[in-house]
Amino acid sequence: MNIRKAVITAAGKNQQTLPLQTLVDRDGVSKSALAILIEEVTNAGIEEIAVVISPGAGPAYAAAAGAHARRVQFIEQPAPLGYGHAVHCAAKYAGSEAFLLLVGDHLYLSNAASSCARQLIETAQAENCSVSAVQATHESKLPYYGAVGGRLVAGRQRLYEIEAVSEKPTPTEAEQTLVVPGLRAGHYLCFFGMHVLTPVVMEILGRLLAGPPHSDRVQLSTALAELARRERYLASELLGRRHDIGERYGLLKAQLALALAGKNRDEMLTQLVELLAQNQK
Repeated sequence: MNIRKAVITAAGKNQQTLPLQTLVDRDGVSKSALAILIEEVTNAGIEEIAVVISPGAGPAYAAAAGAHARRVQFIEQPAPLGYGHAVHCAAKYAGSEAFLLLVGDHLYLSNAASSCARQLIETAQAENCSVSAVQATHESKLPYYGAVGGRLVAGRQRLYEIEAVSEKPTPTEAEQTLVVPGLRAGHYLCFFGMHVLTPVVMEILGRLLAGPPHSDRVQLSTALAELARRERYLASELLGRRHDIGERYGLLKAQLALALAGKNRDEMLTQLVELLAQNQK
């Protein structure tokens, strides 16, 4: 499996301005969240990038991409018809190749020598199948993420055979269908916002979107559930953390995580201690 292309979705109503926000990366350089994401995928060996955006957002995104803009193709989602539709807008771009998919409102910090994107790509290439990155997540966060159920691949760590996929399940639903042996009680494998997917996913999305009226709100999770029934599909717990910049204080938490993982860690810790001390007065 040769993975050369990446798709970043950024057209959601509550998502479209987030990749344009400026943060300071681990090297102390100010750049947009979009530029940080682009560097995540290019450093993992990705050659071509498409960003799915809302109509008219191209100039702002090109500016946010900065020097990377020349290697990015912007694809407009003509109407806000949901995540599954946004992904399918890149079907012609992806063609018959497997591709890396990311959401534009997440940033990723690896705890290993390899980036999160590279870890995922290497796993997909080694297993020659679709792989979704997941993170063990407390049940209180289930309303915000898709989740999977399955079993640990024999002889492997942090790699699971996916048997069920559910979009934002209730704790009761998760307890009934998504329990994964070995996870702490009350925790489930929730999507990380990063996948390597085969072309079968685009085929499934196209068929679902062409279905009965109101099928334009197809969720990617619906297509992934069918994918799990049709071919081998794995979930991988990466050595790293996702940071959802769209949640409350998400940008702040992502910025703190970047700072604490970077070369200015000591300076940031000192400033945080000073700030906390001032607030205690």
